[in-house]
Amino acid sequence: MGFGVSIACAVGALVAGAGVVAMAFPGRPEPWPVHLLRRAAVTAAWGAAAVYSLGLFAVLMSEQEFGDGANSIPAPVCRDGFAPATIQGLSHHRSSYLPLRFDCVREDGSVYSSDPDYGWMNGASASLALAAALFAIGAGYATELRARRADAAS
Repeated sequence: MGFGVSIACAVGALVAGAGVVAMAFPGRPEPWPVHLLRRAAVTAAWGAAAVYSLGLFAVLMSEQEFGDGANSIPAPVCRDGFAPATIQGLSHHRSSYLPLRFDCVREDGSVYSSDPDYGWMNGASASLALAAALFAIGAGYATELRARRADAAS
């Protein structure tokens, strides 16, 4: 299900991106800067949702694997693929959905991440969400500016 949500978000981002590219062709709607900014905001929002959903479902799957049958404590993602020296003294884990992370904690209090990909997922989803907000604010500003110019001309 998690991969399906991410795929749906990615398809939405591609469709919205095609709408942004379509603004370069003749026959574009007027006022085109406002439409371009709105379409760019939707594209960035869909992209942020796609990246965030990948990380969200990765954390959910890691949580689900913990305590689910034999050999599931400590969390398998904290043990699989790590050197024995790294997992020595592993006591528990901490997870978070905002920001995305699944940290493995040793008895001495030191922490290591179960997956370094959470860093780029957090950065990319935050950057895309910020871009979407800025594009939406820009579209609102362009609409207001156009209305003020129309009032001044009348």
